[in-house]
Amino acid sequence: MARRITYKFKKQAKEINFAYDKFNNIHEAVAAAEGIDLTSYHMMEQQVVMTSKGKSAARDFRDKEFAKMGFSDIYYIKDDPKES
Repeated sequence: MARRITYKFKKQAKEINFAYDKFNNIHEAVAAAEGIDLTSYHMMEQQVVMTSKGKSAARDFRDKEFAKMGFSDIYYIKDDPKES
């Protein structure tokens, strides 16, 4: 089932389709939509996960790194059940 994601990239609002069979999470999807290579990000993320004791460190790292890249307000768009 395809979903929709809304996000802002460099303060410009955008919307894309998202499916879990193509991406692991919505952050990877928005980076791909903007043509951003996440190779170095993934290496640093692995190091944060290996050295931290909880998930909050990895989540904090992700949020800060994506903000540095110019992303903000990354959310799923909820489907309206009345339209189905």
